[in-house]
Amino acid sequence: MSALEFLSPQNLMEYEDFVTHHPQGTFMQSYRWAKVKSNWICSIIVSRDKEDQRIVGSMMVLVKKAPVFGASILYAPRGPLCPPDAPEVLEDLMAGVQMVAKKYNGFLLKIDPYVEETDEAFISLCTNLGFRYQPDQKDLTTVQTRINYMLDIAGKTPEEVFAGFHSKCRYNIRVALRHGVQCLVQDKSHLPEFYKLYQITAERDGFTPRPLAYFERLLKSMQSAARLYLCYYEGEPVSGAIAVNYAGKTCYLYGASDNDHRNVMPNYLMQWEMIQWAIETGCHTYDFQGIPFYDDPESSYYGIYRFKKSFQGKVVKLVGDFDFILRPNLYRAFTFLSSTHRKMAQRMHTSKSTPS
Repeated sequence: MSALEFLSPQNLMEYEDFVTHHPQGTFMQSYRWAKVKSNWICSIIVSRDKEDQRIVGSMMVLVKKAPVFGASILYAPRGPLCPPDAPEVLEDLMAGVQMVAKKYNGFLLKIDPYVEETDEAFISLCTNLGFRYQPDQKDLTTVQTRINYMLDIAGKTPEEVFAGFHSKCRYNIRVALRHGVQCLVQDKSHLPEFYKLYQITAERDGFTPRPLAYFERLLKSMQSAARLYLCYYEGEPVSGAIAVNYAGKTCYLYGASDNDHRNVMPNYLMQWEMIQWAIETGCHTYDFQGIPFYDDPESSYYGIYRFKKSFQGKVVKLVGDFDFILRPNLYRAFTFLSSTHRKMAQRMHTSKSTPS
């Protein structure tokens, strides 16, 4: 048997201990991550064993106001954390979700657990409780990346891991070293250097960059779990990354690089330095994160997969998103308005791109 509880501030360390030791625990279920998402409201729901009072399940829920009817969307990033063979635990957590939804007029809960798509027990647990789920969700349609590239480093030495890389990858790391590329762990005072490279990358790859303040919050909130890496060639920053080391996994979260000096291979050296951090801290996995359209050599994203593949990890497919409709009428209204907005935006884009 279990019992629902909304976590109080004095129990945050107990919660963090639960998340960091859970097999599906990730930094996105850390209360520290909620501080990064400063425009969301955070509620942490736990389920305790009634006999020994230990936490047996948890869900950190972020609440964001939707632009309609004063309503809200609820999202549990990489949550919940609960056993697939104890439905009463998830029922506890969902009872807490209903209370949060009532308080903030929530109409939708979205979850995307750190669970592989082959975990039929977990999928059944959620769908039996009323979650909507579509298998094999397409790339770039989920909130977080669904298909990641991961390197198993459990119990391995740096020498063993390095030897496992593709020969061309090892060569490129040595190229960077021969050219005198330095990869350094820097503090937040060097964020402007990273951000300049990040803006260059955003323009080159065609995505909208996050503001500098976001990265400042990330490093401040995640503390020693997050690191800023910068590679220098001839004294100038040429590439950078932010990695998060949490719950036995080190995740390559954000990367950036200059358009010049790519021939000295700074990104290969930088990945190797981050992988060594993961090994030194006893992680079992280095997560390169997303590889959208990895199976399509014609895709503009294929180069991302080719680069990450050289480190000889494996493709890991997660389950993707689950939706729980909390208020059907509000959900239908929101879906209709969102669809109408998208169609209008598409028509405007078409009219602007049509020669007059």
